[in-house]
Formats: sequence, structure tokens, C-alpha cells
Amino acid sequence: MTQSHPAELDLADMTWPPPPYQPPVTPVTDAHGVRHFDGVTYATTPGYRPRLLDVRLPAGEGPFPAVVWIHGGGWLDGDRRYPPPTVPAALLHGSVLGAGLALVSIDYRHSLEAPFPAQLHDVKAAIRYVRHFAGPLGIDPDRLAVWGESAGGHLAALAGLVGPASPDAGALEGAHGVGAGDTDVRAVVDWYGVSDLPALAAHPLPATLPVGAGFPDPYEALLGGTQAQRPELARVASPVTYAGDATPPPFLLVHGTHDGLVPFSQSEALAEALTGAGGEVTLRPVEGADHIFLGSPDIAEIVAESVAFLARHLGTAGA
Repeated sequence: MTQSHPAELDLADMTWPPPPYQPPVTPVTDAHGVRHFDGVTYATTPGYRPRLLDVRLPAGEGPFPAVVWIHGGGWLDGDRRYPPPTVPAALLHGSVLGAGLALVSIDYRHSLEAPFPAQLHDVKAAIRYVRHFAGPLGIDPDRLAVWGESAGGHLAALAGLVGPASPDAGALEGAHGVGAGDTDVRAVVDWYGVSDLPALAAHPLPATLPVGAGFPDPYEALLGGTQAQRPELARVASPVTYAGDATPPPFLLVHGTHDGLVPFSQSEALAEALTGAGGEVTLRPVEGADHIFLGSPDIAEIVAESVAFLARHLGTAGA
């Protein structure tokens, strides 16, 4: 008996090699009217796992402004689906959607898969993908922002600052996924991200981080060597390097004052550089809090302030 191909498989439309991304398919709508695009491949590179993103759209008619969420994990670990353990996913996702914003959560290559600037290439590729497929995704391509925590905060800051005027722009934009397109964003929220790698060279890692016991030094893994070996790459990987290249987008920097992993002075330095460049910047200290806001009783307030900042600059009813 002859079997026919399924109706959705049109061999005449297939090409080889396939493009280094997958177009979005029909979303799933949950009981609350939230539409989900889950596990969408926004970029591929032979020999590496596909880079994936999830999109959540509020109930109602779009197109919606969107926030690209970039997870932390020391560039070595982490997953687009999970915020830090101090921030419940339901709180983060619900706050963003409740403000009338779409949420795009992305994965990126970890540093032992590929050193810097691979991680920034992936963030830029995700932004290009969202703009390229904004129509089927239900997103307004002119109203995008980035929000990251820890390693993701560092990448969010770089994504907001590295642009066509940056001296290293050619090397830092990359050409993954859809390959080309605008990667500018309207606003940046950076939770306790690194801003100046050379300034961290003498800062000891906390004893609670088991470096040397099966856990690599996160900075050496990011750079593919020590800062002494790669001083120029450490400069290139530092957001403060680009603060004065052009007028930066508005920034909200939120950082625990007792952060033992990434000192509060890192956000102070970035705030000073952005202010000097004429940018709009708000530095929000979280008094007494360690990394990932450990010790703070105000997690819900921090999330609400961050979402309000994004809604204001993206122009939504939740502002």
C-alpha cells in the first residue's frame, strides 16, 4: 500500500542546508488567554546545541512591545525558563504580561561551549530574529527592550550599548540566525551585572563559589584565559567601554549593596559612565542584599519597579 506524505510536509518547499533558524509556528493559547511560542530555534551553528527562545504574549490584540529576558549563571550555566531562585517565575512572567508587554526568554551559548563574544552574538541574533518575525510573533518591532540578571545583566548592558558607532561593532554584532538587521533597543534593565572586567581582576571570588573543585573561574571561562592573558578582550567585554560611543538608551541598574560576587561598585561605575555620556540612568541600590538579591524582603517591589520602568519606556498602558 502506498503511503502519502502528511499534508503539512511539502517536500517542494524544503531546502538543504536548511536556514540557521526556524520560523515561528502557530502558538498555543492557555486558559488565561496567554499565547505561547515555546522552544523556537532562533539560531544554529554546526556542532552546538540550537539556541532557543520562548515568547509569551498577553491576552488581547497586539502587536505588543516586548522585553527580551537574558538569564544569569556566570555565563557557565542557566536556562531561559528559570529566573534566579529568589524570583519566582510566576512573579516575573505575570508582572511583565500584566503590564501589557510580551516576554521573550532566550538561551545563549555558555562560555565553555564558546568564549566571548559568542554570548553577545546570540543575544543580538535573538533581537534580530524577533524583529524579522515580529508579525507572526505578534510583537511591535519598534518597541523592544532587554532585561538581564547577573551574566544576563552584563549581556543586556552590552546589547544596549554596542551599536553601529562602537569601534568593535563589526566583531560584536555577529551574523548568526537571520544574519543581519537592527539590534537597537529602547531600554535596558541590568540586575547586578558586571560592567568593568579589568576592575574585577583583583576582586576575590567568594569562598562559597567552588572554583577549582570542578567549577571553572567564570571570568577565565568567559574570556578563554586570564585577564593577564587577554587584557584587550576583557576591555572589549566591558559595558563601560561603550558608554560614550553614542547616546545610550535609558538604563535601570539594580544591585545589592552587599553583593559578594559582583560588587555594587560595578553598577556605580556604569551609572557614572552613562551619566557622563548624557544618558538617562537610574541606579537602585538594594540595601544589605547579596547577589541575586539574597537577604532582601522586597523582591516583588524590585520586579514591579523594573517592569514599570520598561513599560514607561516602551509606551504601554502598564506604565
